[in-house]
Parts: sequence; C-alpha cells; structure tokens
Amino acid sequence: MAYYFLAQIKVNDPDTYQKYINGAREVFSRYNGQYLAVDEKPQILEGSWNYTKSVIIRFPSEEDFKMWYTSSEYQELLRFRLSAAQCDTILVKGLDV
Repeated sequence: MAYYFLAQIKVNDPDTYQKYINGAREVFSRYNGQYLAVDEKPQILEGSWNYTKSVIIRFPSEEDFKMWYTSSEYQELLRFRLSAAQCDTILVKGLDV
C-alpha cells in the first residue's frame, strides 16, 4: 500500500532552502520516493494559503517512508529545510485499489 508525504512549505531563506533541494531528489530515490507534485503556485479553492510551495511524494510502503525519513542522509538535509522554511507535513495512507 502506498503512502504519501505531503508538505506545505513557506520558504523564508531561499539560499539555505536551496541546500535542501540540492540533495533531496537523490535521497528520495534511494528510498523509493517519487515526486508526484511540486507546485509553487497551487490554485487555492477554499480557505487561505500562507505557503509558497506544495509537495507530494509517494512511497511504496510505510516502511520505505520511515527508512527515508529517519535515514542519516535525509536528517542531514532536513535541518536545512527546517531552518529555512515554515513547514507543515503529513503522511497519508493510500487506498487499496
């Protein structure tokens, strides 16, 4: 069953955030992560939006997600994202279809 990591991000320090971006794709792919969407101008349908970016990443299983998120490679990158941006993230379990 797939799991989806959703991130709503408001970048405050683009230079530091870029350090995160520079290594992110390689680390995601090592843990079977696949970008499904990266949008810096999502269409707001309801409510308010205080972010500058939305990201959806698919992992084949919860185990793949956990291995990625807790890996030393990702934790090294994560510090750049967390210091450079306000982030709200969730993990969503996909449907068996």
